[in-house]
Amino acid sequence: MTRPIDLYFWPTPNGWKISIALEEMGLPYTTHLINITEGAQFDPAFLAISPNNKMPAITDPDGPDGAPISLFESGAILQYLARKTGQFCGQTEAERIAVDQWLMWQMGGLGPMAGQAHHFLKYAPAMDPPQDLPYAKDRYRSETARLYRVLNTQLGQNEFVAGGFYSIADMAIWPWASLWEGQQQTLEDKPHLARWLDTVGARRGVKTGRALHADLRGDLRDDKASHSVLFRRD
Repeated sequence: MTRPIDLYFWPTPNGWKISIALEEMGLPYTTHLINITEGAQFDPAFLAISPNNKMPAITDPDGPDGAPISLFESGAILQYLARKTGQFCGQTEAERIAVDQWLMWQMGGLGPMAGQAHHFLKYAPAMDPPQDLPYAKDRYRSETARLYRVLNTQLGQNEFVAGGFYSIADMAIWPWASLWEGQQQTLEDKPHLARWLDTVGARRGVKTGRALHADLRGDLRDDKASHSVLFRRD
C-alpha cells in the first residue's frame, strides 16, 4: 500500500502546483500547513526539508529504493512525481523534452515575472512606507504580458502547453496564469490562453488541488504585520 506523501503547503500558486499534481496523479498525501505570513518557513524543522525557506516541499516515505526522500523547489517536485508515477510527463523522448522545456519556462520566466508583478502592483504600494514604483510596475507588467503572448501563441498551435497532451507543464503554469487579473493583464487578445485556462480549470484534480485550504488565502495588502515576514531580506 502506498504511504501518504507529506506535503508542506500554503495556498499560493507554487503550492497549488503540487496539490494539483498529487490530486491528478491520485497519490495520497498529508498536508502540513506552512504559514508563510507568520514565518513558519523559517522554522528549523522546515529548513531541514526546504533549506531555501520556501514552500512547497514534500517528503515521500517511499522514495528511490524504498528510502524516504525530501524535495524542495516546485519544478523538481513535479518532475519527481511524474517520474514516480509515469504520468503527465510525455510518452516519448520528444514529448518529455517538450514538457521539460515549458516547465523550465514557467520556473525561470512566468513564475518570477508574474510574482514580481504581483509584488510591485499590489503589495509594494501598500507597504509602510509605500513603495509605489512606476518603473518596476511597468517593467514587470510588460514582461508578464510578453510571456502571456508567447503562451497564447503556443496554445494556438497545441491543445495543451507541451502538445496534444496534459502534463506537469500545464500544472505548473495554470496556477500563475489563473491570476492574470491581479497581474493587470488582459485575455481579450489571447483567445487561446483563455480557452486553455477554462479547460484546465475545469479538471477535477485542478479544482480539488486549488481548493485545498482556500479559506486561508486572503488579501495581504492590509496585513502590515505580514509584510516584514514575507518581504524580509535576510
